Amino acid sequence: MWGIIIAIILGWSYFGGSGQQSKIGWDMLSDTLMRNGDLQRVQVVNREVAQVWLKPQAVARYKAQERFRYIPEQGPQFFLNIGSLEKFETDYQAAADSVEVQDRAIDVPSLMFENESSGWTTFFGQAFPFLLIVVFWIFIMRRMSGGGGGAGGGAGGVFNVGKAKARLFDKDNDQRVTFKDVAGLDEVKVEVMEVVDFLRNPGKYSELGGKIPKGALLVGPPGTGKTLLAKAVAGEADVPFFSISGSDFVEMFVGVGASRVRDLFKQAKDKAPCIVFIDEIDAIGRARSKNSGWSSNDERENTLNQLLTEMDGFGTNAGVIVLAATNRADILDKALLRAGRFDRQIEVGLPDVKERAEIFAVHLRKLKLDPALETDFLARQTPGFSGADIANVCNEAALIAARKNKKQVERQDFLDAVDRIIGGLERKNKIITETEKRTIAYHEAGHATVSWMLKWANPLLKVTIIPRGRALGAAWYLPDERQITTREQMLHELASLLGGRAAEEMTFGEISSGALNDLERATKQAYAMVAYYGMSREVGHRSFYDSTGQSEMMLGKPYSEATAQLIDCETNDLLKECYGLAKQVLWENREGLEALAELLLEREVIFAEDLERIFGRRQAGAKNPLETDSGSVATDTAADTSATAAEGAAATPAADAAGTTTDNRPATAGTEGGEN
Repeated sequence: MWGIIIAIILGWSYFGGSGQQSKIGWDMLSDTLMRNGDLQRVQVVNREVAQVWLKPQAVARYKAQERFRYIPEQGPQFFLNIGSLEKFETDYQAAADSVEVQDRAIDVPSLMFENESSGWTTFFGQAFPFLLIVVFWIFIMRRMSGGGGGAGGGAGGVFNVGKAKARLFDKDNDQRVTFKDVAGLDEVKVEVMEVVDFLRNPGKYSELGGKIPKGALLVGPPGTGKTLLAKAVAGEADVPFFSISGSDFVEMFVGVGASRVRDLFKQAKDKAPCIVFIDEIDAIGRARSKNSGWSSNDERENTLNQLLTEMDGFGTNAGVIVLAATNRADILDKALLRAGRFDRQIEVGLPDVKERAEIFAVHLRKLKLDPALETDFLARQTPGFSGADIANVCNEAALIAARKNKKQVERQDFLDAVDRIIGGLERKNKIITETEKRTIAYHEAGHATVSWMLKWANPLLKVTIIPRGRALGAAWYLPDERQITTREQMLHELASLLGGRAAEEMTFGEISSGALNDLERATKQAYAMVAYYGMSREVGHRSFYDSTGQSEMMLGKPYSEATAQLIDCETNDLLKECYGLAKQVLWENREGLEALAELLLEREVIFAEDLERIFGRRQAGAKNPLETDSGSVATDTAADTSATAAEGAAATPAADAAGTTTDNRPATAGTEGGEN
């Protein structure tokens, strides 16, 4: 808008007073206008332009010509650019003398000179750069302060950079989420409901001398419903609810973060009792560096200091309850987690099979389903899935059904959706040689054989040698949703991981790069058994796992070089033992291994039924994936099983860079070893 207005004013100032003058050349001025005696006045303006006035009787004659029909009645009628003033003056005088010599009746007017300047042109020429800077600065400040639609917009937007950008929800909000929309998390909802109940009925607690916690921190893996739970609190509580993200406090200007914290709590105090929800609080709550020379951030630390003061300082925050959510509680500052600030840490973990069924029931409401489909079946298909993963499965199943032109979403669509999410898109057109295909088939058959024959290994549900994503082959297993794991169970799982490479060596007499993912997972699990879980006789009952997360700042390892060598030796011996166990199982079931590999080459996909037909039923006490009454059926999930608590959340499946085979195994529910 500013640019358009300025352009119009400048255009008018430059061209508005020039009328309909016609531009002519020197030849017309000297050969026509002078020789015909039509010149009344010739004036040089600003040493650049010569303006020509015609005699009144000559104007009509020139207007009769098509090219000059729009010249004005009152001059000037013509103009020409003169270039060099000295040369124009000399040529004009010479032409005038020549005309007067030839025809003494013609009187050529002398040149006149004038300097003109437009007040508007001068003003804008001088002020325009400054106006442009001011407009640009206002635009930048409004963008940084949230623009017209945010808390920094509106009146005085330039000065609202330090205002908090919290969104306010109240009981009249149309898009309300209640606890009915939050499936599972029964224990978590009980604790959070206590906060809501206190705000509704404070006398119930104050009569007994109790005080409501000042803050509650929701902690859990991504996608488990922390933010959704906060939305439900906003919908259930009949008090104002402020919602803001931790990153909204971060700004390029010094002091803005602390200013926004002060403004947020000022707004909250004005509307007390109320709830303040800070999502992803680790953006500003990260532990302050003990060494100011390393990874310190003064602006972020100032923001954190202000938050600590507002939550529990000399000021009073009566009636203001702070909820926060993070999946990185281990990196938060200890001062933030102490009693009086965040009194409670509420663990929001991955749902179990019952909670997964409830979550499926919520997300399946909007889908047109096959009446025979059971939510319990889908829940057993997805151990280790979070609420966000389940929502993705439901959406992907609907897309697959629509792609197949179905009228309803069926059971097979959900199975295909799980396969798609975990393993990636099938790449049936990928070029694979017959030798590579045969190697992949025996590799996957080795995994399947060892996992089926060992009692405590996770039983195989499905094997395919059809490339998916970056993997050339994939296998799906059904893990127990157990909380602790014994040494024998881990040894069987390690043997199952190494079964693919053992099968390659036995069959072809050589090994390939296809076991990269298996070796990586096996090595991590073996090191965890020795260094974390104390499952080594030589190392003993010691654990070097740091649950505080401070090991990242340590320059050295928490053990000597001799212990490091001992850990390496014990890990190597453990892997050798498991590799030998895998080869022993394969030698004892050589015929079944070959039959399974040939079946894979023929059909490209095999299931648990095929393994039971070839090898028979699993050992007594081992889980049978075909027995649905055990609470489990065929499943595939997205994360690697690593028996170390130090690995934290399970990693997503990935093949090696060369595109070799990989097994996609789900993570067990909870963290093995009782660390968390």
